[in-house]
Amino acid sequence: MTTILLAAGTPIYAQTPQHAATQFLPIKNEPAPKLFVDQPLPRPLITRGVAIIPYRAENFRILPIFGAGATDISPRAGHLHVSIDDLPWRRADAGGTGAIVLTGLPPGEHKVLIEIATPEHQVLVTWN
Repeated sequence: MTTILLAAGTPIYAQTPQHAATQFLPIKNEPAPKLFVDQPLPRPLITRGVAIIPYRAENFRILPIFGAGATDISPRAGHLHVSIDDLPWRRADAGGTGAIVLTGLPPGEHKVLIEIATPEHQVLVTWN
């Protein structure tokens, strides 16, 4: 047990943690990121033609950070790449809202590709 004294002289007792995972210290050997994607919510799709696709990332934080300076962040962080119907462009989603929202698509089936990417756009996980 460690004792830390506050400015007022009141002692604080800190115990050794069982695990050292914290957002303030680097994590060695981080587990691989995982991406879980659900089917679009049926009601908005039927009533408004809006595809709201819920997702959840594990061992990865979706944040608005880009470039080489953000590569060494721990726990691991980055953004999503979203491609539709094999089009040559993609959009980045860095909001971490837990859902991708697609509007303006014509009726019918569409292919959606969702990828977890590093701040430098290196793809780590693909879902389609």
